[in-house]
Amino acid sequence: MVVVVVLFLLGFLLLIKGGDWFVDGATGIAHRFHLPELLIGATVVSIGTTLPEVMVSSQAALQHNSGISYGNAIGSIICNTALIAALTIAVRPSEVDRKPLRLPVAGFFLAAVFYSVIAYTTGEFHRYHGIILLAMFVAYMIISVKEMKQDNGAEAEQEETTEQPLFKDLLLLVAGAAAIAVGANLLVNNGTIIAEALGVPSSVIGLTMVALGTSLPELITAVTALRKGYSALSLGNIIGANLFNIILVSGAAITISPFHVPAEKTLLGMNSSLLIDIPVMLGVMLILCVPALKNGKLARWQGVSLLCIYAVFILYQFLI
Repeated sequence: MVVVVVLFLLGFLLLIKGGDWFVDGATGIAHRFHLPELLIGATVVSIGTTLPEVMVSSQAALQHNSGISYGNAIGSIICNTALIAALTIAVRPSEVDRKPLRLPVAGFFLAAVFYSVIAYTTGEFHRYHGIILLAMFVAYMIISVKEMKQDNGAEAEQEETTEQPLFKDLLLLVAGAAAIAVGANLLVNNGTIIAEALGVPSSVIGLTMVALGTSLPELITAVTALRKGYSALSLGNIIGANLFNIILVSGAAITISPFHVPAEKTLLGMNSSLLIDIPVMLGVMLILCVPALKNGKLARWQGVSLLCIYAVFILYQFLI
């Protein structure tokens, strides 16, 4: 058990250091090419911090564990928005550049509507649904790169402010992503062993260690970005990670092993996933994004409201 605890702590340290490296590398690249931090956060940083979800859901799909494949993506979106983003907003509300926010928000709700329509109409995801979601991921990245090039051209005359070589920024980005992925894996696996040794029920382990555990990179990156003053990067990372949880994480899992919407838990005779999980996922993203797009800023009431919703959601999962 001593080894397990040591590995658990090592995973936590890797997450912290990886978050530092990843944020430094991403912002270095953003500043070098005069790209908006929010756009970098919604693409490069989000891919890196979504790696644990991709690995967990893909592994679950290979083992035909539809509950993990489905719940990991939905649960991570809710956790990212109603816990991680909520905490950063509650601590430090900030203004938002609405222009680079529009693309990832539009991409998320387009993918979320597609995903929800399938869940509510058929309740079964086929392989071609996964391929469509992966195609959305490719399309989003292409559009993002084009938008970055346009922003770069508009700012080309600005003075270069990046001091360290580009390869160092790229090295920090890659090393940070690797540290985050390994750290999350160590934390989830060894945290699960500790929880089992303490007699925590398997359902509780799945809820906390999988959904929350794979979202730790987003939490670490958000806290690191907030501490360094890059609040736009933090918001972009959350929204981008949520988008990738649908089009990349779910897309990969469905393509590997198609599955039905899990129906083990019911409420009032209805599938709890359809009655609670998906509506909460859409609702928390609306609370986060609509005021930001409308007013160009994040308010403390959003953070507090989202935290309350997350608390009720967790209580529901435990008590009902």
